[in-house]
Amino acid sequence: MSTLPEAKLYIDGVICRASGDKTYDVIGPWTGEPVGKAADASEADVDAAIVAARTAFDTTDWSTNHQLRFDLVKKMYELLLEDKERVSTLARVEAGAAIGAVSRAHLDMAVACYKDMLDLFPQVKWEKDYGRKGPEGYKSDRKVVYEAVGVVGAITPWNVPLYVNVGKVVSALLAGCTVILKPAPNTPGMGAIFGEWAEKAGFPKGVLNVVFGQDPALAGERLVNDPRVDLISFTGSTGVGKRIMEQGAKTLKRVFLELGGKSAKIVLDDAPNFAMDIASSMLIFHAGQGCAVQSRLLVPKSRYAEAVAILTKAYAGFGENWGEFDNPGHMMGPVISQRQMERVKSYIDLGIEEGATLIAGGKLRPDKGGGFFVEPTAFADVTNEMRIAREEIFGPVLVVIPFEDDDDAVRIANDSDYGLSGGVVSADVDRAVNVAKRIRTGSVSINNGMCIAGDLPFGGYKASGIGREWGVEGIEEFLESKVIAVGVPA
Repeated sequence: MSTLPEAKLYIDGVICRASGDKTYDVIGPWTGEPVGKAADASEADVDAAIVAARTAFDTTDWSTNHQLRFDLVKKMYELLLEDKERVSTLARVEAGAAIGAVSRAHLDMAVACYKDMLDLFPQVKWEKDYGRKGPEGYKSDRKVVYEAVGVVGAITPWNVPLYVNVGKVVSALLAGCTVILKPAPNTPGMGAIFGEWAEKAGFPKGVLNVVFGQDPALAGERLVNDPRVDLISFTGSTGVGKRIMEQGAKTLKRVFLELGGKSAKIVLDDAPNFAMDIASSMLIFHAGQGCAVQSRLLVPKSRYAEAVAILTKAYAGFGENWGEFDNPGHMMGPVISQRQMERVKSYIDLGIEEGATLIAGGKLRPDKGGGFFVEPTAFADVTNEMRIAREEIFGPVLVVIPFEDDDDAVRIANDSDYGLSGGVVSADVDRAVNVAKRIRTGSVSINNGMCIAGDLPFGGYKASGIGREWGVEGIEEFLESKVIAVGVPA
């Protein structure tokens, strides 16, 4: 397995080590051992990044020079394409991605979505004419101009780091903001590489900065509490999102959040290929570490026993086709850390205590290596009141819940604190659409439709977040609107 080069900070146009040359070990999920070192940023380093971003926004033409921004962000995209092999290694070694997962969300989807943002940039409206209006003596020619919010703190997670980093950094830069990227401590290299690309592309000093450290909260809290930072874009847990909202309120900071999920996949009784639709619901991709994964499988009571039998057989057939670092056919590797492994196992134990029936998995797998391996796991006989059905586990744990009819399926799907994504399967598309429209969630896949893409807005209802990422809407999240009215002489 690769030993990664030291991940360094990028502050005010300079790739640098942390003050005092402090570093920390990056622990590899596959081995449980150090796979590299990363700069351990201090409060002074974070402050220097804030000063640099503030100065770049306030004293340069970055926010108004649309062509310059586009050209440099496009150049960074070209550098990403040149670095795909290195990025793939980072995804595998830092984030624990299996090779099969790298070719999807970790790299290829991130690249495709980056290209979508470049293609969408011409659609962003920077000015809107509202025409002439007003009472006699006060008639005005009115327009609204759209301007960059300012300095953005982008706080990103470890599960699919390149994809989320692209979503925040590219959108904010295209909008004209300056950015401080704060990646998770587990995946600093996938943040540091943005600093390298910015330097190679010739970004103006301070426009993009990258800071990270061993303490998961230090840099993020500095960004949230500092009045010089105008907006926080955060992807992560709902608990941390609530804390960011609370702390950001002190400076009336704009906050938008992409948080947790407990998404439901509803397989209706007329599903066109019932056996395949059930079997394909196994929660194995990247060990279930995705906010939008469909971790609640809702099945009609009339076919519940059949569905459980299919799923049991599917998991048994899947067997040991996971957890090998060099196997190109594997979609699932370890979870990210010892802490996450213990958390997932605690939920598995809880499910058994709650009376659910374990139909697959349930064990830790130290025989797979020294890393953090949890078996693909599924529970039947689950009620929506159980904690394993209500709380985000963020691991390879599927729960199967029966429903009576379409109304009951919608009720169960909506009986959740979350509302990020979901799915409906039916031979009758109109019926599926009617069900989808009633689910309180930010995106719904019907018959395996792709509801997450770079040109589509992504975000959630309720505890799944505030605001939208990706699409034109994702760029517009980083804009302010200003009304200008010019009086017309009587």
